[in-house]
Amino acid sequence: MTAEARLRRLRRRLTALFTLTSSIGLIALSAFAIHIDDASWRRQLDDALNYQTTQAILLLGFDDNGRLDVRDMLDGLETECPALSVVPVTAGKPTIAHTPRKPCVKARPEDIEEAATAAVSEDSTIVVDARGDNGHRIRLLAEPYTGADGTKPGGALVAADDMSRGQAAHGRLALLLVAGCAVLVALSAAAGHLLSGRAIRPALAALQQQEEFLADAAHDLRTPAASLRSLAETALRDDAHRAAALERTVRLASRMGDLIDGLLTRARLMAGVAAIARQPLRLDQLVEAVADDTETGEHRVTVRTEPVVVAADPDLLRRAVANLLGNALAHGHAPGRHSEVELTVTADGTLTVDDAGPGIPPALADSLFQRFRSGSDSTGLGLSIASWIAHAHDGTLNVTTSPRGGARFILHLPPRTT
Repeated sequence: MTAEARLRRLRRRLTALFTLTSSIGLIALSAFAIHIDDASWRRQLDDALNYQTTQAILLLGFDDNGRLDVRDMLDGLETECPALSVVPVTAGKPTIAHTPRKPCVKARPEDIEEAATAAVSEDSTIVVDARGDNGHRIRLLAEPYTGADGTKPGGALVAADDMSRGQAAHGRLALLLVAGCAVLVALSAAAGHLLSGRAIRPALAALQQQEEFLADAAHDLRTPAASLRSLAETALRDDAHRAAALERTVRLASRMGDLIDGLLTRARLMAGVAAIARQPLRLDQLVEAVADDTETGEHRVTVRTEPVVVAADPDLLRRAVANLLGNALAHGHAPGRHSEVELTVTADGTLTVDDAGPGIPPALADSLFQRFRSGSDSTGLGLSIASWIAHAHDGTLNVTTSPRGGARFILHLPPRTT
């Protein structure tokens, strides 16, 4: 498996892990919310039923013979909703003494009697679920009341109410939470995919830079290495041409050193390892120094400058200017003739490099600053590095046709105003 494939598999695993973690949290929160809502509406229903029975117990009375009297309760309290039944319990046997004629909830008598018996036997409030005659689930709350002797429970008041409304509202909330949880999980998966992509993006970029560097090195060093081997074999077997072969070997080794230097510089720039240390410098003086330091041989270089200050990294800008000048010297002339290169620096921070060579084909102008796109036998790294340096300094590097008939490279950097 390739390194890129492993990174993409890691992204999928990170996405799955992020989604799983988010899903567990969302599901737990949703389950907790559903549980809390279920307990809340049941508690509210029980409180309403308990209030009904508590108020009714205060209105219960007994006559002189100790018989239960519910007239005050009926006069002072609505007993139909929640439906309130009075159930005396004698010797463990319940008897419904009063039940509403038109209750909002019709509970089965046996369920009412069973709840009342349990409340009296335990001498505490009992809450049970049952079924009404319409099939709906109902809630029964039985609260014991003290008998005529004032010491023991004489029976229980049983209040009933329908649970369907609360269950329906709870079901809607649960459905809403489940749907919302599904949506959030989907959003979490998408967010995890984007975040994991951002997380591995630097690694993918570094991998791509490494592959480009290896491709550059293989492409640029293959021919010089083969030439070096051929020259070395010639020097070994031919004493007469040994001196010439060694001279060519030295020149070729120097060229290989320049290639390696260019490759390393490009790799460091693209990886962000080489920091850009900007400082005020005279562009005109830098161009003149580069022209003076460049071996031109029989080629002619003319320099025309105007004073201008730019903010740039001296080493990087020197390399960009040297690359442009070297490119013009190498390719800016007709076969068998010497180069005539003109460097012009203007006060707006523009360096113009003109040559009298064959020029740049229009079809190649847009891709000239990409690697391997020099349009000649060179590597194209010099122009690629110069273009990167220009853009790193908020500048531009363009190519057009020179009035001298060859190519004109225009490097522009923003001048310092203060």
